[in-house]
Amino acid sequence: MTLTIPFDNSYARLPDAFYTRQSPVPVKEPQLIAFNEGLARILRISPGDVTEMAQAFAGNTVPDGAEPLAQLYSGHQFGTYNPQLGDGRAVLLGETVGADGIRRDIQLKGSGRTPYSRQGDGRAWLGPVLREYVVSEAMQALGIPTTRALAAVETGEAVYREGPMPGAVLTRVAQSHLRVGTFQVFAGRRQVESLKQLTDYAIQRHYLEAEGPMGLLRAVRDAQAKLIAAWMSVGFIHGVMNTDNSSIAGETIDYGPCAFMDSYHPNTVYSSIDRMGRYAYSNQPEIAVWNLAQLATALIQQYDDPQDGVEEATEIVHAMPDLLQQEWLSRFRAKLGLTREEDGDLRLITDLLKRMAEEQADFTNTFRALGGETARDQFTNPEAFDSWSEGWQTRISREADPLGVMSATNPAFIPRNHRVEQMIEAAVNGDYAPFHRLNDVLSRPFEDQPGNADLTRPPGANEVVHATFCGT
Repeated sequence: MTLTIPFDNSYARLPDAFYTRQSPVPVKEPQLIAFNEGLARILRISPGDVTEMAQAFAGNTVPDGAEPLAQLYSGHQFGTYNPQLGDGRAVLLGETVGADGIRRDIQLKGSGRTPYSRQGDGRAWLGPVLREYVVSEAMQALGIPTTRALAAVETGEAVYREGPMPGAVLTRVAQSHLRVGTFQVFAGRRQVESLKQLTDYAIQRHYLEAEGPMGLLRAVRDAQAKLIAAWMSVGFIHGVMNTDNSSIAGETIDYGPCAFMDSYHPNTVYSSIDRMGRYAYSNQPEIAVWNLAQLATALIQQYDDPQDGVEEATEIVHAMPDLLQQEWLSRFRAKLGLTREEDGDLRLITDLLKRMAEEQADFTNTFRALGGETARDQFTNPEAFDSWSEGWQTRISREADPLGVMSATNPAFIPRNHRVEQMIEAAVNGDYAPFHRLNDVLSRPFEDQPGNADLTRPPGANEVVHATFCGT
C-alpha cells in the first residue's frame, strides 16, 4: 500500500509574492504517533504503511503532487504590529478537495526553519503537538469550526526550550491558512495588486456569494461572530488572538496556550505570555471586533481612494458587537434548555454566570448538571443556585423539550487542562495510552460514558494548571 494524497494546489498557483517555496527539513528518526483515519477518508487520502506515513508526515519525504511552501503574512501581536511574520515553523504541502467537496490545506507544523523563522528553530516539541491534536479534534466533536489533526510524528530529535524536549511534527488540516495578517502584509507594503489578488482568491475559496472587498469583510464578520460565541459557550480560551492567528475562514486556528475553564470566572487567563489579560475569556468578543477592524483597514487599501470604503467598512465592523451578542444569546439559551426567545432570557443567563463566578462553580459540570439534580452541588453555597433555579424552572416550563436541548448542547467531556498536562507528561515518558484515551473519549463529548467519568472531574488542589505555554 502506498500513501496517496490527491493534491490540487490553488495557493501555489498564486504569484511568488505570497510565499516562499520551501521543502520541510528532514528529521533523524520519525515514528508515527497517530493517524486520523476518519479525516483521511474525508480528504480522500489512501494511507500507506506506518513507516511510509512516518516519513511523509515528518517531512523526510515529499508526497507526489505536493508543492511545499511557507506562507507570508504579518500581524498585530498583543496589539503591536509586526510587519513581517509568516510560517516560521510550518510548510504547506498542498491542498485536497475532499469527498465532501470542501477544499482543505495540508500543512506540516514543526517542519524546520524557513525564511520567516527569525530567531526560531522551526521545530515543535511533543507537548504542544499532542495538545493541538487532542484539543482541535475535541473542538471538531463539539461542533465548533476548527483546524484538524491528520497525523502526529515523533522526530527522534531533541528540541530545546527551557531544556531538551522530544521533537514532534503535527500534520494540520484547515479550510485554508488565510489570516487577517495575510491581508495586512500586502496592505502594509502598499502592494495593491497582490491585495486585490488575495481578496479575489479568498472570495472564490470561501465566500462565493460575497461581492468585492466589503462583501468579504461582511462574510468574515458573520463567520467570526458565530465562532467566538461557540468558544464562549464551552468555556474555551484561545490565549493568543493576534491577527496572525485569526482565520478568515472562521475556523479556530493556532492552538498554542489554549485552555478550557474549570471554575467559571469571566477574567480567566491561562496563557503565560498574556500578562495583561488582553485575551482573557470575557475579552474575546471585543478582540474579535478589534481584529475585524484591522482586516477592514487592510481591505480598503485596494480602493483607488481608500476613503471610498471607509463608511461601509465602519458600518460592517460596528454591527459586529450586536451580532456577537445575538449568537452568544442563542448559544446560552440552548445551554439552559431554551429555544424560544423571551425578554428576560439575558438577565436569567447573566444572573447564573454571576453566581457561578461568585461560588466557584465548574463551568462545564454546572451546565451539564442542569439536566439532572446535581447542579447545586457545583456551588460552594448551593442556596445561590436554588434561588436562581426557581425562575429558571418557571421559564423552562414553557419549553417543549428542555432536557433534550441541554443534553445536546452541554458537553460532559472537555479537554481539561490537568488531564492534557498529565497526558503530555505520560507521552514524554513513552506512554501514549492517555493520549489515545483522551482522543477516544473526547470524540463523543455529549455522551455520559460512565466508564470514563473520572475525566469529568475538575482538578484537585495539586492538579490545577495555572499557566499554559506556546510551543515556540
